[in-house]
Amino acid sequence: MGGPRRCSFLFLLQVLGIFLILLEAGSQKTSDCARWCPLNSTCVNATACRCSPGFSSSSGVIFTSLLESCDDINECGPLSAVSCGKFADCQNTEGSYYCTCIPGYELASGARMFKNESENTCQDVDECQQKPRICKSRGICTNTQGSYTCECPPGLQLNPGDPNLCTDVNECTSGQNPCHSSTHCLNNIGGYKCRCRPGWKPIPGSPDGPNNTICEDVDECSSEQPMCHESTICINTVGSYKCRCRRGWELKPGFQNKQPNTTCEEMSFPIWTPPPGKKTPSMSHFFERVQHLRRAFKPALAPDTTKDLIQLMDTMLETPRDLETLSLTERHCMATDYLLGLETVLRMLAKAMPGASFTYVSPSDTELSLMIQEHGDGDGNITIGQSHARMLLNWDVATGARDSGPTVMGILSSWNMRNLLANASLKLETEKKVELSKIHQSTVHGAQAEIVSAVSLVFLSNTNTEKLDSPVTFSHRVNPQQEETPGPRQELICAFWKSDNRSGHWATTGCRTLGTRNGSTTCQCNHLSSFAILMAHYDIEDPKLALITKVGLAVSLVCLLLCILTFLLVRPIQGSRTTVHLHLCICLFVGSAIFLAGIENKEGSIQKVGLRCRLVAGLLHYFFLAAFCFMSLEGVELYFLVVRVFQGQGLSKWQLCLIGYGVPLLIVGVSAAVKSDGYGRNNYCWLNPEGGFLWSFVGPVTLIVLCNAVIFVTTVWKLTQKFSEINPDLKKLKKARVLTITAMAQLFVLGCTWGFGFFLFNPQSWLLSYTFTILNCLQGLFLFVLHCLLNKKVREEYRRWAGRVTGNKYSEFTTSTTGTSHNQTQAHKPSESGM
Repeated sequence: MGGPRRCSFLFLLQVLGIFLILLEAGSQKTSDCARWCPLNSTCVNATACRCSPGFSSSSGVIFTSLLESCDDINECGPLSAVSCGKFADCQNTEGSYYCTCIPGYELASGARMFKNESENTCQDVDECQQKPRICKSRGICTNTQGSYTCECPPGLQLNPGDPNLCTDVNECTSGQNPCHSSTHCLNNIGGYKCRCRPGWKPIPGSPDGPNNTICEDVDECSSEQPMCHESTICINTVGSYKCRCRRGWELKPGFQNKQPNTTCEEMSFPIWTPPPGKKTPSMSHFFERVQHLRRAFKPALAPDTTKDLIQLMDTMLETPRDLETLSLTERHCMATDYLLGLETVLRMLAKAMPGASFTYVSPSDTELSLMIQEHGDGDGNITIGQSHARMLLNWDVATGARDSGPTVMGILSSWNMRNLLANASLKLETEKKVELSKIHQSTVHGAQAEIVSAVSLVFLSNTNTEKLDSPVTFSHRVNPQQEETPGPRQELICAFWKSDNRSGHWATTGCRTLGTRNGSTTCQCNHLSSFAILMAHYDIEDPKLALITKVGLAVSLVCLLLCILTFLLVRPIQGSRTTVHLHLCICLFVGSAIFLAGIENKEGSIQKVGLRCRLVAGLLHYFFLAAFCFMSLEGVELYFLVVRVFQGQGLSKWQLCLIGYGVPLLIVGVSAAVKSDGYGRNNYCWLNPEGGFLWSFVGPVTLIVLCNAVIFVTTVWKLTQKFSEINPDLKKLKKARVLTITAMAQLFVLGCTWGFGFFLFNPQSWLLSYTFTILNCLQGLFLFVLHCLLNKKVREEYRRWAGRVTGNKYSEFTTSTTGTSHNQTQAHKPSESGM
């Protein structure tokens, strides 16, 4: 419905537009100029426009399109025909251009611009004539064509931030010092000077200040005016000097050594007081003489004082009997304090010594070697040696960190020092015990030590020697009398004396043995102390030997108990000889039981021998001596029976007991009173062999065995004579012969057993240890066989007892009858009982 109306409306609009266009065209024709010309153009006619001079459109100068515009023409462009001429530049402007001279040139007329090449009069400008000067700070200007350069005079340089400015060059801070090393470089503007350093002066012919100045050191110490305090020595150094304390002098509090103001005072002898505890006469005399040396000491007397001190030490240590009055604990406490005090005094005396070395050998072959260098003068490794020991170490190790005096190293080697340190215990490292256990395939309880070299006391200026930066190497000469090849349980080791709660012991921690050659043993340690070479006797438990000992002693105890019961209960054999056998077995039984239960020293150190171990050693000493005494009494009884055949000449029972138990009690009492610390050893509760104390057992035993041997020889000789008589009593002689053979066999077994037993406590005696153990096992068994099983009366009594147990009446009746007849006969002959 609305479609025809809409089409009619659109048609009317088109007609209206065409009408308006025609109307506008009619009006232009009437004016003849285009009113739509763009900027920078003029109207040519009603349909065309013209661009102004210096402008153009894309269609040319005249254009008719309503879309055209007039743009500026770049007369200075590359395709332009405009030329400004030489030394000029073209400058484009809006609709035009102009020419200017390039920098460094200007027009002869002084104008700033021109229009074309014909007007070009550009010429070079001399910048060096400008005011103010273009090159600043003494810069030299040089004109160039169209420009200039600035150069600086010597000692100046162009500033990187301003090429027209010259700045100063600091020759003294450059990489290469222009002055001689003996001078100071002093910079100034445009140059420098060379001045002598403090403590230097120009060499003859050389002025002070020019660039070629050369200087030499001034020896302040040679000047007439003293530079150092009178207590010090002036030491010239390069360009300066220093003052150090004189030998025998030490710094005053508040001063430092080797400074221009160093001030010192004389050294004083250190206060050395006796160690606490018991004092021996020789020790008291020693410290009295030391106090006398201290009161009379002057630094200039240091060499003589040192010699006197060593001789006093030898005098004290050469009296071992005096030292033996002290217990081991007291002696080793004294040794620890004594060594510390001796080290302090020797270090002080060494610092007061003149010269660089000192050596002294006393009449007792105690040797002291010293090396002294001023602090800081020593360098590298140094060897200090003597006939007993040598030491290799570094000077830096010897120098104390805070010590300002001379650097000192010294070795004091003394054979007499062994008397003071004898019988000291040796503590092995855990690693060493493990190593020995693997080698010997058995547990290592410890070691006994024997000193086989001189004891060397090593001291340095450096007192902090528990852990050294570099190890120290020692070489000790072994005593030729003790130079022997170590056994299977022995070893030469390097040990040092270690203080332990004011006491001390030998230790090996931090030291290792490098080897032995040509009678010298070489060691290496990372600390310092008193050193010696020890022959270590390792206490290594033999499991087989321990088993044999325990089983054998158990069998021996059973047999001895049977012997005791037999001697007490079998009446037909009662008599004086049976009494001797009874108490012999009792002593052996008690001694073996104590041996089995308490022979080992559980505390494991000679310095820790307690009351229990001493008591065990004393009881073993007593009961084994008693056993030998009763064995000697059996020899006496045999002597009375065979040699002196009259009745009533034998000893009574109370006399036998008094002698058998009284004599050993007397020996043990005297031994304990003379040397109580002789009871107890390093690992065993037995007599200590040191000082000959073992002879308190070996002596009586040897005497008894020899006396019994003489008695038996005499008895055999007498029996031989009686057998050769015309009408001998053969029955009685045969009984005496049996008695003699039995006693001799008993003496042989017991004597041989203890003859081997003397060596039981020597750890390296393998064969003797096994022999003693086996014989000790047979000891009780042999006595049981010899005195019980081989005795006819005892066997009959055993049969009778066996019959009672089994109920055999016939055997009991036979044995009783036989026993009764024997008892009746024996009642009239008590001296022949048991035969």
